[in-house]
Amino acid sequence: MRRTARLLTGTALAVAAAGLTVAPAYGESTVSLEVSPSTALPGGDIAVSTAACGTNGAATGDASAVGAGTFPLAAGPHENDAVGRFRVPPSAQPGTYEIVAKCSRGTQVTGDLTVTMTSATSARDQLQPRGHVNTGVGGALGTDPTKTAAGVAALAVAAAGGTWLLHRRARGDGI
Repeated sequence: MRRTARLLTGTALAVAAAGLTVAPAYGESTVSLEVSPSTALPGGDIAVSTAACGTNGAATGDASAVGAGTFPLAAGPHENDAVGRFRVPPSAQPGTYEIVAKCSRGTQVTGDLTVTMTSATSARDQLQPRGHVNTGVGGALGTDPTKTAAGVAALAVAAAGGTWLLHRRARGDGI
């Protein structure tokens, strides 16, 4: 009986430790700078927004990487959004540029802008998948810690049940 208790305790502790190491990664939220459209032609207008600045947050945007300089972000129509606009200079060269916004409270977020020379997107860009795929591996659960905890609990119950059945079979009690 002691051996079974030790085995079950060890299994439960291992599952709990695995759950604790995974939970912080899923619990963190990442706030970034949304750049719309993310692909533009030289001379195009770009809108940026972020929820990183909080309620009535203001920020200063920096698009100097693409040659557009700084621009203001102010409270937007949605709660906790700061929005701003800038124009890609007509002299901008094709490439991917980092756009930065620094909130008045010190938070800094970034987003990417891709400048192209033609308005038609290439076939390669059209075939690239975007976002995560729910395949059952890795990010299939998303960022919901409740689902992660439910999965860990289901594994713990299955491990405990399997251990109990193996113990009964080893003693000769039958199944």
